[in-house]
Amino acid sequence: MAKGSEEKEPKSKAKTAAPAKKAGGSYDASSITVLEGLDPVRKRPGMYIGTTGPDGLHHLIWEIFDNSRDEAMGGFADDIEVALLPGNRVRVADNGRGIPVDKHAKTKVSALEMIMTTLHAGGKFGGDESGYKVSGGLHGVGASVVNALSTWARAEVHRDGGAFEQEYKIGKTQGAVKKIGSSDMHGTIITFEADPTIFQEVKYDWPRIVAHLRQQAYLVKGTRITVIDARELPELKAPGIYWLRDLGLDVPSMSFYFEGGLRSLIGFYNKHQGPAHKNIFYVDASDGDVGVEVALQYVDDLTPRLMAFANNIYNPEHGTHITGFKTALTRTLNTYGRAAGILKESEENFTGDDALEGITAVVSVKMPEIQFEGQTKGKLGSVEAQGAVASVFGSAFATFLEENPDDGRAIINKVLLALKARKAAKAAKDSVLRKGALEGMTLPGKLADCQSKLAEDSELFIVEGDSAGGSSKMGRDRRTQAILPLRGKILNIERARLDKMLASEQIRNLVVAMGTAIGDIFDLGKLRYHKIIIATDADVDGAHIRTLLLTLFYRHFRPIIDGGFIYIAQPPLYKIKRGKEIFYAYTDEEKNTILGKDADMAVDANDDSEEEETDEEAETAVAKKGSAKVSIQRYKGLGEMNPSELWETTMDPARRILKRVTVDDASEADRIFDVLMGTDVPSRKSFIQSNAKLANLDV
Repeated sequence: MAKGSEEKEPKSKAKTAAPAKKAGGSYDASSITVLEGLDPVRKRPGMYIGTTGPDGLHHLIWEIFDNSRDEAMGGFADDIEVALLPGNRVRVADNGRGIPVDKHAKTKVSALEMIMTTLHAGGKFGGDESGYKVSGGLHGVGASVVNALSTWARAEVHRDGGAFEQEYKIGKTQGAVKKIGSSDMHGTIITFEADPTIFQEVKYDWPRIVAHLRQQAYLVKGTRITVIDARELPELKAPGIYWLRDLGLDVPSMSFYFEGGLRSLIGFYNKHQGPAHKNIFYVDASDGDVGVEVALQYVDDLTPRLMAFANNIYNPEHGTHITGFKTALTRTLNTYGRAAGILKESEENFTGDDALEGITAVVSVKMPEIQFEGQTKGKLGSVEAQGAVASVFGSAFATFLEENPDDGRAIINKVLLALKARKAAKAAKDSVLRKGALEGMTLPGKLADCQSKLAEDSELFIVEGDSAGGSSKMGRDRRTQAILPLRGKILNIERARLDKMLASEQIRNLVVAMGTAIGDIFDLGKLRYHKIIIATDADVDGAHIRTLLLTLFYRHFRPIIDGGFIYIAQPPLYKIKRGKEIFYAYTDEEKNTILGKDADMAVDANDDSEEEETDEEAETAVAKKGSAKVSIQRYKGLGEMNPSELWETTMDPARRILKRVTVDDASEADRIFDVLMGTDVPSRKSFIQSNAKLANLDV
């Protein structure tokens, strides 16, 4: 679900211009730096993996895994294992053909060495039958980039009756490819250790890896994908062992295998939903060179969930394949609805929004020559995908509706309900708009606005209750910081239509304060604050309010999250006084570090039941302990802080800690919001019970 990336804001520093070159300074061929081999990757890693933060670190795993997955997509492999090893090493094994180890005719170097140490070398460029017809990584840089960004790596290949090996350090070979024995296996094992001097932190996220590999297992049906977390083992010697799962290690592990492909994926995402019809639609066919796989099911919900993939690469910004899907979906539903007599002549046609309400759909295309818009592969640009999806899906969906009349009628009734609700909601919304509630003409009275009119300089603190609102209003920087207190918990909008949302004063105040409006008139360019900071208490109610707000932003203001404008404040948990010194601790670990040897003499400043210590008693305690008196105050809410404390710990840009809200996996975030905020109580109870040990709440 939505995650936070912690960032402590540094004090602003004045920038100084670099000294100018002397007029006589030479600028000739000797001034040009040529980066050879894999040096460009280490010099500019962001160009190849996007970032050196957690996303880039995990991208190393995806790059090596994608090579194994491409073998499976080509029909050459059906078993892949990913293991996290001690010492921050990662191991990926497959039972594919094995990377060729013979010498390349042109370079006279082993093909394995070329692939591991040379950019744009691989089996993804040639057009013959031996290469890849369909591939996720088209640039041929995956293995070599991972090698360049690793302090150490090893490639082990099993093919042609032998086992071969080559090791590398920072992308450079440590000897020729050598045969280490005979083998009746076939496939490739790549092990690498990410370079800690390149990445901010080498720490792998187990749930993130599991979620990604589970998704890939759905997309490559009939392929077993195993993931193992052996990081806690003291030592694990992997050479000579093909499948680590055969060792029977007592470590966390999961294995995924789905014959149903995308049909199984729809079932997984809808298991916490109430289906509007029984059968899941599914088609897997081709139109020319374009393979099209689509699965869908409508559920009792308002939000559409569309997931798009091209050559098994997730496309969060969709693209031409989704355009083709939407066109065919709306056209087919209108045609069937009219023919079945469910959509009356007096009714207008379904719009695209009507057809999408409550749908869960996955659209996957596989094609040999693929084009993406931009560097991130977030949006498919291949024009031929649009026509292929429209043709394959449109024909198959029309047949599905005809052959499954109960499902067809249920789907049309669901979309017809969306049409009627859309018209009713539009009338209610228009009524609200006519009254000028969202036009920004009158800011809510509860809002203490800032003086700055520049959005990039302005911050909006959303605080819990009038008490916190009073302290934050007095402690803020009036030039740039605005305060909006909330009265209790806002409406849970997970199942609420727009007209019901706008009837809520709390939500209406927030929308007006932000300035963007909502729905089809939403305009990110009118956002009045480029930092919207959720500041709630560190208790159960505060966590609930924060979740309600995040649900609102995720469902109706997603561009604000994607733009990086939503933050969560991190107020301290403790105020520690040692004599005249004052410390603030944001975690229990930090509190223990501050207390150190004084922990046994600390007193609870929140406990009013104890009798006040006299000066004489205090002096005696100090004399006995040889240290100053220590007291600890546990903050339960922002309202307990006075304005100066709130400024020093939570609002001062030079000292505060904020967590920016991001969405690493939209489909997984969507599923978690369904569980936490939906109507399926047993699923929510099960989720809470299974994750209870991870909670750190002060109740």
